[in-house]
Formats: sequence, structure tokens, C-alpha cells
Amino acid sequence: MPGCELTPYSGGFDTTGQHDMISKPSLTLTDLKRIAAAAEQEALANQWAVSIAIVDDGGHLLSFQRLDGAAPISAHIAPAKARTAALGRRESRVYEEMINGGRVSFLSAPEIDGLLEGGVPLMANGHCVGAVGVSGVKSSEDAQIAKAGVAALGI
Repeated sequence: MPGCELTPYSGGFDTTGQHDMISKPSLTLTDLKRIAAAAEQEALANQWAVSIAIVDDGGHLLSFQRLDGAAPISAHIAPAKARTAALGRRESRVYEEMINGGRVSFLSAPEIDGLLEGGVPLMANGHCVGAVGVSGVKSSEDAQIAKAGVAALGI
């Protein structure tokens, strides 16, 4: 096109031509166990029968538990809330608030269907490393359990 020049991308390469890759933290099995135990403890302390899901940054299920007495549907909702929080890099309640505020077109957003409070992202050093999703009681109580799990990592 006239008046338009393409210039080579120079960002991310040093003078030797080597590419600088981004390093980011990731969840370990020990992290998953710590998160799950803290979330379970919070639920049991309040006698709440819930399902608890932990996903990675891409929304892939890494850990799941359905506590005794939790409704079968919670086994579907908890992972959806976690996936929504991980992919959106924000609490799932934000989407619920947008929809309740009249932005119903957000219901058509791809890949996220847990648009209810109870999904909390796991952020470490500015990176989303996953999320916790909980379902089975009031949404604010689901979020309380998820936040207890997140807090167990101290991040």
C-alpha cells in the first residue's frame, strides 16, 4: 500500500538474535492440595455441602471434589465458575454483575458459562495461574470458600 511501510519486529530479541521468552509461575500438585484442603476446611467449618474445582490458567480441570450432600448440579457449576475466572482473569461475579446490569449480550461470550459469583482467579506475580470455583450454597458463600482456598497460597 502506498505510504505504508512494514518494519521488522525487534521487540523480544537481544543483540545476539535470541528470543526472550516470558517466564511465569504455575501450580504444583502441592499447591493444589493446599488450596483444596483450605477450601474444604472453610466449607466444612460452615457445614456447607459444595463442589470445589481448581483449574489451570487455560481453564483445564486440575482438582475436583464434591463434598457429601452437595447437589449433583454443583459438580457442573463449580468447574464452569473456575474456568470463567481463569479465562477472564477476574472473579466470575464480575460477569454476573454485568449481566444483571443489563448487558445480557454477555451471555453469548464464548467458552465461559460460569457467569455466577463463586469463581476466583489465582494470581501470582501478575500472572493468572488458575482459579478456584465453588458451587452449592449462596454465591457469596461459594466465593468465601474459593477465597479461603486462594488465601492458602499466600499470593
